[in-house]
Amino acid sequence: MNLFQLYFKLGLQHILDIRGFDHILFILALCAIYVARDWKKILILVTAFTIGHSLTLALATFNVIQVRSEVIEFLIPVTIAITALVSIFKPKPSNGKGIPLNYIFAVFFGLIHGLGFSNYLKELLGKESSIWQPLLAFNIGLEVGQIVIVSAFLLATSLLSLAGVSRKEWTLIVSAFVLGVACMLMLETKFW
Repeated sequence: MNLFQLYFKLGLQHILDIRGFDHILFILALCAIYVARDWKKILILVTAFTIGHSLTLALATFNVIQVRSEVIEFLIPVTIAITALVSIFKPKPSNGKGIPLNYIFAVFFGLIHGLGFSNYLKELLGKESSIWQPLLAFNIGLEVGQIVIVSAFLLATSLLSLAGVSRKEWTLIVSAFVLGVACMLMLETKFW
């Protein structure tokens, strides 16, 4: 296995690992208001998250930014809870002009989530002579993993829609579940 494949696999595993389900919860909260026909919006959304995530991974790897890991581990479920709350109170995607709020959340909260994994990745990349290829491979793996999660979610949404579950009900169910888990995670990771 070459270097690119190794780090691609690490990125893919990072997002799909059920033990690190915070990323999965965040993606579900972001996508809860969308249906299959919104796939372009969703692709932009998960790519915006990857961009934010990638930026802080790179900055942390180069020691440009450093944040206490306890603070980041608390902020990650906070970002999930905020995203779920927005989905509960605004259960339809905006059709207006400008940048939708979910896109801004995706980039900004991606920055925070990227810091959560940066220490581990920094240790791995510290052994490499050049970190650009591994960093790129990791982030491409992350993006592919997110697309897998979104695809599974959209499939479930489509099947439930065929079974008669309304879009609003499904959005509320998913968002409330994600919010509940995020609140439990906040209580477990409080740093004060």
